Amino acid sequence: MLRSIGQEAGAFEALAKKVRSGDPDNLEAQAARRYWPLLMGEEFRRDRNGHGVNSLLNYGYTVLRAIISRAICASGLHPTLGIHHANQTNAFALADDLMEPYRPLVDRMAFNLVASGMSEVDSETKQQFAKLGALDLDTSEGISPLSTQASRLVHSLATSFTTGILQLDLPQPPSALVLASLGLENAQ
Repeated sequence: MLRSIGQEAGAFEALAKKVRSGDPDNLEAQAARRYWPLLMGEEFRRDRNGHGVNSLLNYGYTVLRAIISRAICASGLHPTLGIHHANQTNAFALADDLMEPYRPLVDRMAFNLVASGMSEVDSETKQQFAKLGALDLDTSEGISPLSTQASRLVHSLATSFTTGILQLDLPQPPSALVLASLGLENAQ
């Protein structure tokens, strides 16, 4: 994601290699503190209750969570039973786990929208985020919309549970051209 906007990402690869099960060293939080200012500017701080870019990110993640939740329910799995997200009050813990590989798509869409002058959730930005489910992603099965690919990911997780062999059907990272156009279709 960061490379697609011309930022250096090597330190993140090094951090990722150090992450252990359960992240006891809190490396995810360390990476986030470095990631957000590189992506959105030195003054930016991720705030789930914030306005502007934060509200765009929140809205985009909500759309993404809904896409993943629909795929989970359609597969017969229960969205409350998460893998890493295990908060008892979270009815969508599994969706929160499975949306992780797709979060950079929302991040880039918010980045693109802000770069084009749209920094608030309004009808136009909502329309752009609504197109997320139709975004074509390259997978081992060929090119599929995110909503279809999410169903494949959930099915591959269910199969992994059944067989005991972890084999997740994850999307390939989109090209720089696809990333650069996210959220800008028919935008003013």
